Amino acid sequence: MTESATEIAARVEAFVRDIVAPFEKDPRRDDHNCPTEDVIADLRVLARKADVMTPHIRADGSHLTHRETAQVLIASGLSPLGPLACNTAAPDEGNIYLLGKVGSEDLKRRFLDPLVAGTARSAFFMSEPWEDGGSGSDPSMMQTTCKPDGNHWVVNGRKCWITGAAQAQIGIVMAKAEQGACMFLVDLPNPAIRIVHQPKTIDNSLPGGHCTVEIENLRIPADQMLGEPGEGFKYAQVRLAPARLTHCMRWLGACIRCNEIATDYANRRQAFGKHLIDHEGVGFMLADNLIDLQQARLMIDWTADALDRGERAGRESSMTKVAVSEALMRVADRCVQVMGGTGVSDATIVEQVFREIRAFRIYDGPSEVHRWSLAKGIKRHWEKSQGA
Repeated sequence: MTESATEIAARVEAFVRDIVAPFEKDPRRDDHNCPTEDVIADLRVLARKADVMTPHIRADGSHLTHRETAQVLIASGLSPLGPLACNTAAPDEGNIYLLGKVGSEDLKRRFLDPLVAGTARSAFFMSEPWEDGGSGSDPSMMQTTCKPDGNHWVVNGRKCWITGAAQAQIGIVMAKAEQGACMFLVDLPNPAIRIVHQPKTIDNSLPGGHCTVEIENLRIPADQMLGEPGEGFKYAQVRLAPARLTHCMRWLGACIRCNEIATDYANRRQAFGKHLIDHEGVGFMLADNLIDLQQARLMIDWTADALDRGERAGRESSMTKVAVSEALMRVADRCVQVMGGTGVSDATIVEQVFREIRAFRIYDGPSEVHRWSLAKGIKRHWEKSQGA
């Protein structure tokens, strides 16, 4: 770990604990209970002042290593508002990574630079309604189409669970052509992309919801295709393996903070003649939290090291996504249990983190899909060892 990365992480942690955390009580919320644009704008003014805006991207545009990024993003996740304030939140963080790896210089100037500066937010249009037979965990089922028309491509289809779509200025749209899957960059809002539903969901830390949209005759200039025609699924993997890991980083930070809150509560609250921490039923839960938190950190570092060695790390990221999401669910659940009635109220962030960790076990691949993928790999390895 470089000294500069350690210093950045320390600066982010101080900012999130001292400046961002008080905003958790800010009453400015929309009708989905998400922070409003005013809150985000205020936080980002403060982040720039503290020099922690997009802290995982160096001044020359290069990224910190994945191992260094872990240290920084864990610190940003110490508050549910921290990733928004520091511009390390999904989907922007993953889209920044993808554009940095695949985008042309022109596309970087037009779309990446505003994302890094924190002056624009983005959405990634991949999942589709199951009622249409569309893609979810199985991207090969994609129904949205794109067809060339002169120097444009025309896109038609429906997408769902598009995080942040209602308030994004930049979109990455996936569609299938004769050559295979393609990715396009578009300015938002766009009259050809219409939001038809924004459900209320179990999570509410990110603005813009998880929208269902209809795309009708969306004309995109050919030079706004990301990479080459037919390479969309390959580019999706460039994005998804690190994105699974950065989700783990942010939520680890949130659960570290929850465990701190629960530990403080257990050491202050008395029942049956002694502090809660002195009751084994409570003390052991907090001890198990330490074990799960440490194991989560080790899994994150292990996969980050693989990515830093230039490996695809699909297997590692799947294992880490499953192990960390489920470990952190246990941590958040124990924190609620330790705190009793206080744990299910809005007195602290524990209740919110508990809800949102549940959603984390689904997005970027449910645990069952990752286990299925790992099982297929086990079978392939066995068949290869048998000379099959």
